[in-house]
Amino acid sequence: MHTHDLSAWQHDHHFGAGNASAERSTRLVMWITAAMMVVEIGAGWWFNSMALLADGWHMSSHALAIGLSAFAYAAARRYARDPRFAFGTWKIEVLGGFASALLLLGVAALMVVGSLERLWSPSAIHYPEAISVAVLGLVVNLVCARLLGGTHHDHGHHHHGHDHGHSHEHGHDLNLRSAYLHVVADAATSVLAIAALLGGWFYGWAWLDPAMGIVGAVLVASWARGLLKETGKVLLDREMDHPVTEEIREGVETTLAASETRVADLHVWRVGRDAYACALTVVTHSPTLTADEVRACFSMHEEIRHSTVEIQRCAD
Repeated sequence: MHTHDLSAWQHDHHFGAGNASAERSTRLVMWITAAMMVVEIGAGWWFNSMALLADGWHMSSHALAIGLSAFAYAAARRYARDPRFAFGTWKIEVLGGFASALLLLGVAALMVVGSLERLWSPSAIHYPEAISVAVLGLVVNLVCARLLGGTHHDHGHHHHGHDHGHSHEHGHDLNLRSAYLHVVADAATSVLAIAALLGGWFYGWAWLDPAMGIVGAVLVASWARGLLKETGKVLLDREMDHPVTEEIREGVETTLAASETRVADLHVWRVGRDAYACALTVVTHSPTLTADEVRACFSMHEEIRHSTVEIQRCAD
């Protein structure tokens, strides 16, 4: 049986210049988003706009997600060399995302209830003021998208140089990419709120404001559902359908076909945003086969950062 030491990878993975830049940008965007969230929720309540409230609550979901991303960077930097974390601290952000998704499902339900109440019992909306706040929210979202977008592209380019042409996702900062997509989605929700308020102001479609509140709730619930699915997959180590799993099996059995070697047991799971670990047992007729020879069969997969190989030899 043989294992690889991960300490060097953990240090390099969490202390790159790209991660430091991404952490700074993410933290700045988190505070900007949180401030705008408070303004939109307060204005939506004061000016009686459900669409503005929905946009504010939707922005709260992104402020929470971006805050978790910033916290994950800080925790990864602080505990990167802590031996108690066998595979590093990447799953901190995954666990935080799972918890925030559960919270967001509750927020979406409250948004639907509030919107339905406004549909049954409509009340006057201060359209000019509400539109001004919604436009301000859109501008803030676009500025945040620009901040994260520049870091996202620079960070992705920094890692891309290490990509050797594998078909699998490799070297991309999914934490930063997720924060960037949240801000872009929030900008789209701001556009919905502005459209609803303009429709109510110019055409008298008062129902459009709470209707857009429901649309915003659906967006939040949809995002929460997707987050639950992705984070749950990682937390439960549901990676056996990843293409690299079958490629490892085929690589070993094809390369070592002459010695009648087959994979008897194989487990693959994710230990980082671009890193996997595997444990496999092979049964062979070769009396001299070594773990390093087995590992060489899938050495082209650089995303496999840790491997454990057990060799069982046939009695004959």
